[in-house]
Amino acid sequence: MGRRIVPLTLDNLADLPEPCRSCVFWELDPVSGREAVEGGKAALEKEGWISAVLLEWGSCGRIAYVDDQPAGFVLFAPPAYVPRSLSFPTSPVSPDAVQLMVSRVLPGFQGQGLGRVLVQTVVKDLVGRGVRAIEAFGAAGPERPSCLLPADHLRAVGFKTVRPHHRSPRLRLEARSALSWKGDVEGALERLLGGARKEPALRPF
Repeated sequence: MGRRIVPLTLDNLADLPEPCRSCVFWELDPVSGREAVEGGKAALEKEGWISAVLLEWGSCGRIAYVDDQPAGFVLFAPPAYVPRSLSFPTSPVSPDAVQLMVSRVLPGFQGQGLGRVLVQTVVKDLVGRGVRAIEAFGAAGPERPSCLLPADHLRAVGFKTVRPHHRSPRLRLEARSALSWKGDVEGALERLLGGARKEPALRPF
């Protein structure tokens, strides 16, 4: 079984699962996002956002493949490229951090550490670019928007709460501390390669 984790580009954008492929929750402000969805232009806006961030800042995502099948992905960017982040009560993201927007592991590949592997892949990239930390808005409480990562999952992959909130706490992962996960990540990859199988639905991590 072969596995690889590669940068997200316009060439492999189509490998993102729906509805994530055309979701612009983070990429646009609430008003523009609603207009894009109602006008049937969400997928085009997503492509435009990816293109702009790639040109102006660099890599902003990773896709994991197992046997050439998409197994999971992660998107991240500086908060200046993430208009929706300003609408949260625990904003803004710290000036020394990049925002983890969304991460998904497809069913059949869940529970084997791939979510953690994706996060560490991002961290390695960001450390090389001089970024100190990565932050995310978590979802807490009974009602959890699908475009927010559950706070308990973020804590499970090493994030710590820096601004508590009953619905949308902001969490932070110090980049260099995450680089000590090498042994855990290698073990997770072994489990992934040894027992992965595909299923039809999509859930966080």
